[in-house]
Amino acid sequence: MIEYIKGELTELTPAIAVLEAAGVGYELNISLTTYSAIQGKASGNNAAETKKNVKLYVYESIREDAHVLFGFVSKKEREMFLLLITVSGVGANTARMMLSSMSVAELCNAISTGNARLIQSIKGIGKMTAQRIIVDLRDKIVALGIQDEIPAGGTMQAAVNNAVRDEAVAALTMLGFAPAPTQKVVVAILQQQPELPVEQVVKQALKQIK
Repeated sequence: MIEYIKGELTELTPAIAVLEAAGVGYELNISLTTYSAIQGKASGNNAAETKKNVKLYVYESIREDAHVLFGFVSKKEREMFLLLITVSGVGANTARMMLSSMSVAELCNAISTGNARLIQSIKGIGKMTAQRIIVDLRDKIVALGIQDEIPAGGTMQAAVNNAVRDEAVAALTMLGFAPAPTQKVVVAILQQQPELPVEQVVKQALKQIK
């Protein structure tokens, strides 16, 4: 499996990026989010430097009739893409369309608040599919840490200390608590008291987890 490709950017369109690495040109399907991020890097560096430093995380779609690569500017975007394609009715191109229409944070917010109407506004997403996305992914985006900055109420807040969060969730999981509700509680605690050490986060979480 290809984790990422880092190399010279030889072609860029809103849908495709071509990276050359070790003499091989890789064509990657990208979202508008990734396209904008690559363009942003280009505007902040000289052209030659930018070409040498483009790095995209990869998902390989292998079918009988094609071998297609998808590229993502961040692991978070790739994780969201992988979750989206697990939902019945959402294929790779539809998932890419969703990530082109909304950022990962915006998608997380829509899913966590059950905003089916907003998800339906994306081309190719009908009412039933929007509802399936919410039902299937609401807990998963929390369990995988994609929704770090969005508490249960769905309001965007400051990012938490990921190291403390991960250690606290791991400790609570070992005690037998489910990861998804545990992470919600831990994130909420750290957003209110970001300087708390792990042991204090765990103690407070034990009082709140149901």
